[in-house]
Amino acid sequence: MPKMKSNRGAAKRFSRTASGGFKCNQSHHRHILTKKSSKRKRQLRAGSLIADCDVAAVRRMLPFN
Repeated sequence: MPKMKSNRGAAKRFSRTASGGFKCNQSHHRHILTKKSSKRKRQLRAGSLIADCDVAAVRRMLPFN
């Protein structure tokens, strides 16, 4: 049986929290920033948690985290 491998793209995007969830960075903070308000850009700096409906998919991609 072959080795189980982590999905490397997912490993770079998600990290496990102490309580077993996954955190990620928010999108829409890379380019086209001039039309976005300062408040919106400031709030996008903060990370967010993966939604409950997506946690199972991320857990399958990251079996060792």
